[in-house]
Amino acid sequence: MMSPHLLVTGGAGFIGSNFVHHVLAHTDARVTVLDKLTYASSAASLDGLPEGRVRLVEGDVADAALVEELVAPLTGEGDAIVHYAAESHNDNSLADPSPFLHTNFTGTFTLLEAARRHGTRYHHISTDEVYGDLALDDPERFTETTAYNPSSPYSATKAGSDLLVRAWVRSFGVQATLSNCSNNYGPRQHVEKFIPRQITNLIDGIRPRLYGMGENVRDWIHADDHSSAVLTILEKGRIGETYLIGADGEKSNKEVVELILQQMGREADDFDHVTDRPGHDLRYAIDSTKLRTELGWTPSYPDFEAGLAATVDWYRGNEAWWRGQKAATEAKYAKAGQ
Repeated sequence: MMSPHLLVTGGAGFIGSNFVHHVLAHTDARVTVLDKLTYASSAASLDGLPEGRVRLVEGDVADAALVEELVAPLTGEGDAIVHYAAESHNDNSLADPSPFLHTNFTGTFTLLEAARRHGTRYHHISTDEVYGDLALDDPERFTETTAYNPSSPYSATKAGSDLLVRAWVRSFGVQATLSNCSNNYGPRQHVEKFIPRQITNLIDGIRPRLYGMGENVRDWIHADDHSSAVLTILEKGRIGETYLIGADGEKSNKEVVELILQQMGREADDFDHVTDRPGHDLRYAIDSTKLRTELGWTPSYPDFEAGLAATVDWYRGNEAWWRGQKAATEAKYAKAGQ
């Protein structure tokens, strides 16, 4: 019997490439990666993988002809589309929403139509940001029944793509599952993102920068744990269901910066405040009870500080991977006063 074959969109990006590494380490599956190779992704993120089990195709998830070519062979048991590809940086969505509509909405539609034509299993990766935010003192967390309330062009386009998936399941019988995950951290994340930006700034001798007072809370999960959860959903998840993925990692942005400073041998208050981002969500918090009780998933990195220390070590040891991104990223932030 042939080994399962997965089409992983966005598989050269941060969490997509982590998933590819995880799949090849824990299964006998073959993987085709479809990635546009924008600034936020890199073929180098797939280095070191076993020869013959992974193929990288450069292309757009909204290219219907290319998607058809890649989905048509997915006919075996265990074959599936895993859709990670997305424009995901909130600041960029505020500057120009159009790429977010193209990739997040039209790209998802294109993949769903291919999955419908070929009866292909489909898993959709989404974000907790579709739910909006919670008050800092709210005891509640997001669940699978929380109403959508997106607050940025990014989260609005992800919410729209989630609703497309649900409609294609109900209207056309597409064999799909969805997952909404909290903030990821770990190796191979672009330096425009919060944690790697602070780490690489400190490596370069630059004080970290914190939006507003840093009170905004995010629920952090290591990318390895996100990958193991997605693989669990692929193998055990019920068609048509949504699963929230989280590791109980709530930290304020200020707490995260202070931890990074301490782990890198600096004083905890050695950072600068900058003007807050428009529409900055206050708090995200995931209740992953359904995933844990129904499918038996548990995180491998329940200790955020340990996972963060491993991430700091990775950026220290892999400067060649991120160095080429750094100057342009900081120039963009400087232009915005951030």
